[in-house]
Amino acid sequence: MLEPNGRQILQIIGKDPAPQGILQPPEMPGAISALEHAVAKEEADQKAAIEEAQAKGEVPPRFEAISLRQRAVPFIEMLRRCHKAGKDIVWGV
Repeated sequence: MLEPNGRQILQIIGKDPAPQGILQPPEMPGAISALEHAVAKEEADQKAAIEEAQAKGEVPPRFEAISLRQRAVPFIEMLRRCHKAGKDIVWGV
């Protein structure tokens, strides 16, 4: 994951986007929930923007080729596996 995308993910889950960090199992359910909420919000916002443009007879807006869902799902899966195993997620060490 590229640095700007990683920073976005960390901000969504409420972690400081520092070069080093740790996410412990008790934090993981909240992180999963925050990411799922952010993905749903992005998708709803994009759908609303498209519908609004179509209603006005305008060209629908274009969005990033890679969605937040595509970036977040692998991380969400890792969070679930680590939470189940009781393992920390550590970066930058």
